[in-house]
Amino acid sequence: MNRGSLLLLLTAAVGPTLCVAAGDKGSRPRGVGPEFAKFYKDTNTFSCISNPSIKIPFSAVNDEYCDCPDGSDEPGTSACSFISPYSPSYSSNSGNDKTDNKLSLPGFYCKNKGHIPLYISFQRVNDGVCDYDICCDGSDEWSHVGGLKCEDRCKEIGKQWKKAEEEKEKSHFAALRKRKELAAKASKLEREIQDRIVVLEKEAQDLEVSLKDLEAQLEKARANNRGKTASGQKQGKAYELAKLAKARTNTLRIALEEVQLQRDQVTNLLREAEGILSKFKEEYNPNFNDEGVKRAVRGWEDYIARKGEQGGDSFEDASLLDALKHEHDEPFENPDQWAEEAEIGLVYKLASFLPAGVVNFIEDSLTSSRSALVSNGLLADSSLDNDSDEPREVRDARDKVTGAEVSLNLKKSEIKDLKRDLKEDFGVDSIFRALKGECISQDSGDYTYEHCWMEQTKQKSRRGRADTTMGRFEKISSIVVDEVTPSGQIVQKTKVTLVYTNGQTCWNGPARSTTVILECGENNEIIKISEDEKCIYSMFATSPAACDPPLASKDGQGRSGKDEL
Repeated sequence: MNRGSLLLLLTAAVGPTLCVAAGDKGSRPRGVGPEFAKFYKDTNTFSCISNPSIKIPFSAVNDEYCDCPDGSDEPGTSACSFISPYSPSYSSNSGNDKTDNKLSLPGFYCKNKGHIPLYISFQRVNDGVCDYDICCDGSDEWSHVGGLKCEDRCKEIGKQWKKAEEEKEKSHFAALRKRKELAAKASKLEREIQDRIVVLEKEAQDLEVSLKDLEAQLEKARANNRGKTASGQKQGKAYELAKLAKARTNTLRIALEEVQLQRDQVTNLLREAEGILSKFKEEYNPNFNDEGVKRAVRGWEDYIARKGEQGGDSFEDASLLDALKHEHDEPFENPDQWAEEAEIGLVYKLASFLPAGVVNFIEDSLTSSRSALVSNGLLADSSLDNDSDEPREVRDARDKVTGAEVSLNLKKSEIKDLKRDLKEDFGVDSIFRALKGECISQDSGDYTYEHCWMEQTKQKSRRGRADTTMGRFEKISSIVVDEVTPSGQIVQKTKVTLVYTNGQTCWNGPARSTTVILECGENNEIIKISEDEKCIYSMFATSPAACDPPLASKDGQGRSGKDEL
């Protein structure tokens, strides 16, 4: 039996049923929604919706046999429920056209009088279950499989739904009002930043002018005090150094005088002894066999030989005599004159006033003397950056310059930070600026999860362990997610996301990161947290900031006008 004969038999068998189904107002076959009624007007021939080149008798509609690749000939049965919305297209036998075998209808249409009409997936048609959540009128179980009869509950369900929708709508309007408040707050914060920049730039300009004046005053103070030392009360370091040098020189002179006197005495005695021995050598009889005398004479001869090789005293008499003269006292007689010299220069100038014979001795003692002077506060320690040697006028001027430089640098740094902040992306209308720094949290198991807007996400232990940073704010982005409609359809929806990266590194894993997926909601709340991969988290949250902005902002009148929002 061919296909045409089979269709004629089916028409004769089910014709009355089809007429009842199609004879309803608008003559729509069972399961067809009003928006698709135009495809079913011809009661003689039906053209597949997505493949109009394929035509079948109208009597084949809802005959429990899937004739069309897109399933459009079975709007009221589950015959074509095997077709997936994601099934690929395939070429026809001719190879010229592609046949669309994806479902062209969203599902079985439930009128739901007294409630709202909805589509239910074809798989749930005549499956022996009353699906009141979608088909409150029970029309999806029209074949009464197993004697099942689903009564119409749309009136009751409609009332409950209406009440819930009113609450939902009320919450949505509240969320929109809060979004408006957030946008106003963000705008105010932005203006405050701009105003602050203007004030800081003016203050910085004034400081730059003031700094130039202070630098000029400092240079003038340095010029006025260059080479000067403390005076007046005769307590300058050079004055004290001069007195110390004079006292040490006098002590040295006395010691040298005593040494010279002792040396002269010893020299006289030595000369007397040398004369005796010299005369003894000249007058003794070498033929006299006395070994003791011979040894004494040989010893004298050796002594005279060594004395000739040494060439006299090792100590320079001229230098010693020069040290005893008082002509070197002149620089120390009047220490007040040293106050007119530069202190550091006098320390090195001191050596020029000492006798040449004792310069080496003074140089050897310089290190220990300098340490003594430093420890007694008479000389600055050159190893330290000590400004206490500067005159007060210079110190005060320099402190003013330093203070002005610090203030200027702080203001410039703040200006830089504020300008960088203005360039950051805070979303449409800079909406997230109003939330920056605020935190929301939710307990989950042994942890409390915290989200601080535009800053970071954290995992806090509820057992006293250390907190874990799950990510630091990086950018505003968006994500496409799949959502299931009440009719069972999977639809894609774009949502705003906040991306947080570079958190604490997992053991033997990556650095933690979190994507906060936002939904429009009246309150800022964390709904759910999940770990999609090792140390990669998703956090679902609601916020008024995620609600659709006014059309003006969408059209670009908002500051950012970012596509992701």
